[in-house]
Amino acid sequence: MVVGQPPPPGSVLRATAVYKKSEHVAEVVRRCPHHERTPGNNDGPVPPSHLIRVEGNPRADYQQDLNIGRQSVVVPYEQPQLGCGHTTTLYNYMCNSSCMGGMNRRAILMIVTLETQEGLVLGRRSFEVRVCACPGRDRKTEETNFRKIQETKSSVKATATAAPTTKRSLKEAPQAAAQPEGSKKEEIFKLEVRGRERYEMLKKINDSLELNDLVPSSDIEKYRQKHSSKGGNKRERDGCTMEPKRGKRRLVKEEKSDSD
Repeated sequence: MVVGQPPPPGSVLRATAVYKKSEHVAEVVRRCPHHERTPGNNDGPVPPSHLIRVEGNPRADYQQDLNIGRQSVVVPYEQPQLGCGHTTTLYNYMCNSSCMGGMNRRAILMIVTLETQEGLVLGRRSFEVRVCACPGRDRKTEETNFRKIQETKSSVKATATAAPTTKRSLKEAPQAAAQPEGSKKEEIFKLEVRGRERYEMLKKINDSLELNDLVPSSDIEKYRQKHSSKGGNKRERDGCTMEPKRGKRRLVKEEKSDSD
């Protein structure tokens, strides 16, 4: 935090942790239950539930809002020493971002405010914080993911710019790709059939059609005429010899009945 002129005497620096996303911003950032109960990390007068601690400054004051429960740590503002242009304050985060029951992989913001003794805010800065056990590994992972996202965006833009050319080529394609009628008959299709019985039935139909294609059309016409003539002769013979089995006998035109 850079100031243009020295703040009023008694000014303080307040550090507060809040969740970044709007759906979690109302929750208080606390330590996870496991680290809160661990004796090794709870030495001294610092409350065990506070996530942020100040190292090397005994004048740090840990506060908690009585209304919403928001926790913060306050240190007095110190003028830079002679020959130095800044003052360093060391903050220690007592939980990892992946701790279950605490931050639980939710992004947090560190808000640093410069305030007067009366609570008037003179300046404010915020930055995102991620606490992890292997910062180098996580940094490489995030950089790799960032590059992938950028490559995806660039490819999407390239596709969007090339889209009009593709549309024009699609409109012109049907004229050049006109196929003759004979080639359509030679196309091969695959049909999925459920059940062996249906498959055998459709296979017989297909075999018959394939055989029909091999027989010349003149032979097919002769075969049809032959069968049609046989069927007509058979019907004529059946009509001449057909007699009723019971009841009155059918009379021919020149015959006379016994009663006559």
